[in-house]
Amino acid sequence: MKPAVLTISEASGLILNRQISPLDLTRACLERIEQLDPALNCFITRTPEIALEQARRLEHALGNPDFTPGPLHGIPLALKDLYDSAGVLTTAGSTFFTNNIPAQDAQAVSRLKQSGAVLLGKLNMHEIALGVTNVNPHFGPCRNPWDRTRITGGSSGGSAAALAAGMCLGSLGSDSGGSIRIPASLCGVVGLKPTYGRVSLRGVIPLSWHTDHAGPLARTVLDAAMLLRAISGYDPDDPASLPVPNEDFLADIWEGVAGWRIALASDEYFQQVDPQVQAAVEAAAGVFEALGASVERVEFPDARLAAQANATMVTSDAAAFHRERLQSHPQGFGADVLQRLNSGAAVSSTEYVLARRTQTVLRRQFEQFFTRCDLLLTPTTPVVAPLIEGPDAVEQARLLTRFTAPFNLTGLPALSLPCGFTASGLPIGLQLVARPWAESTLLRGGQAYQQATDWHLRRPPL
Repeated sequence: MKPAVLTISEASGLILNRQISPLDLTRACLERIEQLDPALNCFITRTPEIALEQARRLEHALGNPDFTPGPLHGIPLALKDLYDSAGVLTTAGSTFFTNNIPAQDAQAVSRLKQSGAVLLGKLNMHEIALGVTNVNPHFGPCRNPWDRTRITGGSSGGSAAALAAGMCLGSLGSDSGGSIRIPASLCGVVGLKPTYGRVSLRGVIPLSWHTDHAGPLARTVLDAAMLLRAISGYDPDDPASLPVPNEDFLADIWEGVAGWRIALASDEYFQQVDPQVQAAVEAAAGVFEALGASVERVEFPDARLAAQANATMVTSDAAAFHRERLQSHPQGFGADVLQRLNSGAAVSSTEYVLARRTQTVLRRQFEQFFTRCDLLLTPTTPVVAPLIEGPDAVEQARLLTRFTAPFNLTGLPALSLPCGFTASGLPIGLQLVARPWAESTLLRGGQAYQQATDWHLRRPPL
C-alpha cells in the first residue's frame, strides 16, 4: 500500500468497501513517517500508539452492521502543532510550551475525531506561527520534499511537507498572513484558508486574534472540501466564530465554471513575480477560459495597503499574546521571531487603530469587488521555494506573504493549488479568491481546474 499516492476520497471508498482497512492504512503511513521524517523533519511529536489504537477501534466498528461510519472513517491525518490535542504535547513550535499537554481537544480536532479520522501526531511549524520559512531554532528546519535544501514555507510547513511526502492523507494548518497557502504553494499541495469565522479557533494557540484562520491542507481540491466539511460550523464558545449556516461543500463541486466571470490580477503589485511563476499563472487563466469562463485582466486595488495593515496587526497581536514571555524571558524566542515581536510591541496605539480602520474599509471594498466577478486569480507566492540558507526569515516574510496577506486582513476565502513547475522541478502555486462565505464557489473552481490539469498528480522524487 502506498499512502503517498492515495487521496482521502480514494482511501475512503476503499475503506468503506472493505478493500483496505483503517489499521493497514495507518500502519503504512507510520512506516513512511519512520522512513522519511528523519530527513524531512515534519513532525514534532509522533503518536503511533494512539493512532494504531484509534485505527483498531475504527476497523472493529466496521464489523458492526448497525454502525454508521463518519465521512473521514479511518483516514490518517496530522495536525499543526498549535492545535490542542487531549493528552498530547502541543508546543506551537516553541520551548515555552514544551510542558503543555492539553486536557481537551481543539474544536476542529474534536470534529475530525467525530468524523472518524486517525491522528498520527503533531507537525513542525515556524516558531509560534510567526514566520514563513519553518526554519525552527528549537525543533530544526522542516525540509521541502521536492528539494531538501529548500524551505517548506510556513508557518504550516510540516503540514504541507508531510502531506506532499505521503506521510499522511491530509492535515490541518493555520493562516494569519498566508501560513496555509504559502507552504501549500511551495510544496505542491492544496491549501484552503476559509472565510474568517467559518472554522472554530477554540483550542488553537493564537498568533493574531484578528487575522487567524484554521483550515485544511490536502492533495486535491476534493479532499480539501471533505476536510472543510468535517471541521467547519458555528462554535458559540469561540468569539471569532460566526453563526453562518453550514454547507455541503461537495454538493456542486463537479459542476464546472462555464459562464463564470474570472478576474486575473494584472496590476503592477501582482506582476512583481518570477517569470516562470507568471507564465504558469497566465497558463492557468487560459485553462479557465478553455473551460468556458471569461477571464478579464484587472487591477485589484489596495492589496499593498492590505498586506501592510495585516503585518502591523499580526505582529502587534502576537506581541500582546506573548507579552509576559517577551518581558520575562525574551531569550527564549528565536532571533527572527524576537525581532518581529519587538517590532509589534513598538507599534503605537494610533498605528494599530489605523490598521484596524484599514481592515474595516478594505473588507467592504474587497467584498464589493466580488460583485463583478466569481473568482480572482493571483499567484500564491511571487517565487518558488527559497533555499534554507538564504535570506533571513524576516525578509522572506515580506516576500512570501505579498499576495496572501491581503485576504487575511479582509477575511476572504482563498485557495492555493498547484499550477505548474519550474524548469528545476519546483512547484508553483495558483491562488483563487472568492467573496465571503463562498467556499463552495472557490472549491468548485479549483476542482474544475484540477479536472483539466495534472499538476496535482505529481509527487516528489523521494
